Amino acid sequence: MNAMQYLKTYLKNITDRGNVKLAESISKTADDVGNKHIKNFSFTSHEIGLLFGNVQSGKTGQMFGIMCKAADLGFPVFILLTTDNVVLQQQTLERVKSDLDGFCICGENDARLFTDNSLIEPAIIVLKKNVRILKLWANILNSTGFMKGNPLFVIDDEADAASLNTLVNRDRQSSINKYLDIIKNRASSSLYLQVTGTPQAIFLQTIASGWHPYFTYYFQPGDAYLGGDFFFPVSKVPDCISFLGTIKEPTRNVVIRHLAVTAQILASGGRISNCLFHPSVRVAAHKRYADEISKELSWCRENLNGDFKAELKVRYNSFNPTKTEKLSYDTIYSVAAGLLSENHIKILVMNGKSDIDSSDYSEGCNFIVGGNTLGRGVTFPGLQTIYYTRTSKKPQADTMWQHSRMFGYDRDPGMMMIFIEENLYKLFADINATNNSIIAQIERGIDDIKLYYPNGLNPTRKNVLDNDHVEIISGGTNYYPFYPDNDSTEELSKLLEPFSDTEPYYQVSLRFIKETLTHIIPSPDFKLQAFQSILDAILAEQPTAQGILIARRGRNVAQGTGALLSPNDWQLGASFTDKVVLTMYQVTGTKGWNGKQMWVPNIKLPDGTMYYNVIEKEN
Repeated sequence: MNAMQYLKTYLKNITDRGNVKLAESISKTADDVGNKHIKNFSFTSHEIGLLFGNVQSGKTGQMFGIMCKAADLGFPVFILLTTDNVVLQQQTLERVKSDLDGFCICGENDARLFTDNSLIEPAIIVLKKNVRILKLWANILNSTGFMKGNPLFVIDDEADAASLNTLVNRDRQSSINKYLDIIKNRASSSLYLQVTGTPQAIFLQTIASGWHPYFTYYFQPGDAYLGGDFFFPVSKVPDCISFLGTIKEPTRNVVIRHLAVTAQILASGGRISNCLFHPSVRVAAHKRYADEISKELSWCRENLNGDFKAELKVRYNSFNPTKTEKLSYDTIYSVAAGLLSENHIKILVMNGKSDIDSSDYSEGCNFIVGGNTLGRGVTFPGLQTIYYTRTSKKPQADTMWQHSRMFGYDRDPGMMMIFIEENLYKLFADINATNNSIIAQIERGIDDIKLYYPNGLNPTRKNVLDNDHVEIISGGTNYYPFYPDNDSTEELSKLLEPFSDTEPYYQVSLRFIKETLTHIIPSPDFKLQAFQSILDAILAEQPTAQGILIARRGRNVAQGTGALLSPNDWQLGASFTDKVVLTMYQVTGTKGWNGKQMWVPNIKLPDGTMYYNVIEKEN
C-alpha cells in the first residue's frame, strides 16, 4: 500500500457500507488528533493522551481512525489493549482484521508473524490486559530491537478499568500497571492513548504518576445516539423513566411492557428486542429474578384472554414508536400471545457462573439478568426495557455510568422504558451533570479538568487515587487564608470600589469573582488555583453563571483566628446554598496582617457538593 492511504482506505470501507455520517465523524476525530497531537510527535518523548466519548457511542471506529492516521504519519507499531476477557480480545482482533487493510495484524500468539514482518507493514498487536501476556510482549518488543529508533503507539481501550496503579497507597506498583509502564517506556518514544467513556479515575491521576493525559479529545456522538441527556436530564424526569416506588407488581409490569414492545418490533420487521434486569451483584439475586420472570410469563399464559389482555392494552397505550408505524393493538396482542404460546422467549442469566455468548441474545425476545457482567464492554442490541435496582453503600460514578447499557444508537426513543428507584435516578442525573461539565471543560480547552459530585457519591474506586495527592474541597465550607497577601491592594480596592459596605450583598458574574481572586497571592493554606479551576469548570458549562459578592471594609479582625467572618456575614453567606459566595474583608491591619490594610478573601462553594482536586507536589 502506498503511503498516506491508511485513513483514506478505512473511511472508504465505512462509506461503502452506507455509514457516511460515521465516516465523517471518524475523519474529523482522526484529523483533529493527528494534526494537533501526532503530527509533530517527538522521537524522544513519551506522551499520554485521552480519547473520551460517551458510553456506547462508537469509540472503536474512532480508535481505528486515529490508528490509521498515525500509520499515515509514520508510526510502525500499534498495541491495542482490551480488558482481560478472552472473548472480547478475540472479537476485537477479528474486527481489526475485517475493518483495517494494509496492516500486519497480530494476536497474542503471533510473535513470529510480528518478527517476520520486520515493520514492512505497520503492525497492530491486539492484547488482553493480562500480566502474563503483557510480560511476554514486553520481552518480544525488547528482543526485536524494533522499538529503538521507532515510535510506539499504544491504544488502551477502557483505560480506566485495569491499567492504573491499584497499589499507589501502598507505595507499590500493581503488575498490569508495571508492565504497561515497561512497554511504553522501553521504546525510544511512545504515544499512549487512553480510551474510555468514564475518565474520572484518569483525571484524578497526578502528572508525576505518568498516567495523567497531556491532552484530551472528546468526540461527539452521532445524531441517533441516546445518552445521558435523554435518560437522565437534571431538570425534568423524562417519560422513559418509571419510578418503581409507584408501581405495584413491578416485575409483572416490566415483563408485560417488554412483551408489548417486542411485539411492535418483531411485527414491524425487526429481529431483536432485549430487556435487561440489573438488580444486584449477587448471584442468588440473579436466580431469584430469573425465577420471578418465569413466574410472570406463566401468569401471562394462564391469563392470556383475561387480565393479561387488559394489562397489555395499558402498556400498548404507553408507547409511541418513532422508527416504525405503530401497529394495531390486535396485531400486538396476537404477536405477544404467539410468543407466549410457542415459548419463543429466552431468560438468560449472565454472571461468573453462567456461560452466555452474545449470539444468545442477538435475535428474538430476551430477558437478561445479571450484575457485574452487564457493565463495561458488553453491548446489548435492541435494548428497549431496563430494570435497574442495584445499590451500593459507597456508589462510584464511573462504575454506575458503565452500567448505562441503555445508551446507544439502535434504540427507539418512543419505546424506551427504564424502571428504577427514584434515588438511583437522582444519582444517574448527578453523574450526567458532571459528565456534561467534563465535556464542556474539554471543549473550552481547559487543561485542569475538575470533577464534582454530591456528598456520598464517589468519582471512582479509592485504590487508584493517591491519598497524598487527591483532596476534597467541600461545598458549604468557608475557606480563607491565614496568611494572605494582595498583589496590589490599591488595584483590588479600585476593583471593589463600586460595592458598598452598606449593601448586604451583590449578585455578580463568576467571572468577576475569578478576576477578584487573581489579585490574591497564593499561599499554601488557601487553594487558590483549585478555586479558580472550579470556577472555570462552572463557567465552561454556564458562561453567564452568577455568584454572590459581599464586601466589607475596616474590619478589625485578628490574624490567625479560627473564623474570619462575623456571625451576620457567616449567616448571610450560608443562606445562598446553591451559589458561589465570595466575601472580601479589608482588614485594618492593627491585629497582625503585617500591618497592612489588605483584602482577605473568604470563599464558599455550593452546598452538598464535593470538588476533587489533584495536588502536584514538587520533589
